[in-house]
Amino acid sequence: MNVHHTATAPRLGASVPALPRLSRRAGFWAIAFSFLSVAALSTAPSALYGLYERQDHLAPLTITVVYAVYAAGVITSLLLAGHVSDWYGRRAVLIPALSLATAGTVLFISWQSLSGLIVARVLTGLALGATVATATAYIADLDAGPDGAVTRRAQIVAAVANVGGLAIGPLATGLLARYAPAGGLTLPYVVLLVVLAVALVGVVLAPDGRRAAHPLPRYRPQRLTVPALAGRGQFLAAIAGAALAFATLGLFAGLAGRFLAGPLHHPSPALTGAAIFLTFGSGVVVQITTAKWPPRRLVAAGIPPIVLGLAVLVLSAWTAPPSLPLFLAGGVLTGLGASAIFRASLGVALATSRPDERAGTLATFFTTGYAALSLPVLGLGIALQYLSPQVTLLIFALAVGLGVLAAAPALLRRPDMGNAAR
Repeated sequence: MNVHHTATAPRLGASVPALPRLSRRAGFWAIAFSFLSVAALSTAPSALYGLYERQDHLAPLTITVVYAVYAAGVITSLLLAGHVSDWYGRRAVLIPALSLATAGTVLFISWQSLSGLIVARVLTGLALGATVATATAYIADLDAGPDGAVTRRAQIVAAVANVGGLAIGPLATGLLARYAPAGGLTLPYVVLLVVLAVALVGVVLAPDGRRAAHPLPRYRPQRLTVPALAGRGQFLAAIAGAALAFATLGLFAGLAGRFLAGPLHHPSPALTGAAIFLTFGSGVVVQITTAKWPPRRLVAAGIPPIVLGLAVLVLSAWTAPPSLPLFLAGGVLTGLGASAIFRASLGVALATSRPDERAGTLATFFTTGYAALSLPVLGLGIALQYLSPQVTLLIFALAVGLGVLAAAPALLRRPDMGNAAR
């Protein structure tokens, strides 16, 4: 055995052994897991804001500001980095995104003050913005057929990873903070840190779904563009559907913790996490049970539960006393409807984009969606300074419900939406 030879560094110009790569199938699931992990981190603090308020004596409006900086991070990252994996390759963007998420989680653990919370939420937002379009395109690439067409499995897995992560994050942190020994504000993030580390290893070993472009184009921020003329109408309908779905989910996510701790007198982080989990988790059931439904059918099936769910949420607030079962039932109904419309919209967005522009088109799609998700949360935070939770919920539920009904004809009258999913 030539020990000297094996210990010597490679000569200049000699090839360095590449890391072993996962198969495309294993890589597909590794990317889905990484997407789920970052999505879970993005909603994880939602169940813990009550603990932050009590520990640091934060006003409700301060928590709204914390959410605002997170939302700004998501949208900024989507505009600056959501499209660049079309040029540099998917893994080249997803690895830094997961590294940002990991850094944010370390800050949640080590810097438990308002300043630390704000910085960690900015990093979380930046990580999610870079991940959401890149990972969705990555999943589509690794499961695409020889002609590059997006498979139905890729659409469903991407949607489940996104919505499932949003559901699992607050449930896990809420349960750990409430019931685990020495839970509090540390253990939930330690668990998430381990999950993200595993996800990062999976991405490093995954095959790239798209090679870097040659020559590389000059960098520019993402322009809010739509696909070529042939798919433009479908894509605009998909954007409208995504905005409505995200706005509905944002309304519940922004209200759950405050409504449970206020009128319902249930400040437990575990219950807050469970309520958000039921809402987003019902969406996972939709993704799985409607796998073969075309987009137009999903939209038609999603609108009634949204409207009914919003009505039940309002009713839960105006009964005497306010009803926890009705509040949870309203969350489940809105989650079912919003997730159906979201998956239909995502399927159309994927099917109308070319492989070489997929991440950029999805960046536009998700920028619209996350902007719509943020507006109810920010609006609720401001409105609750002046109005009761009951009146605030009524106003915002009416606004979102009327928006859904107003957009319904445009979403339903497109006869070719059903052909968008393959």
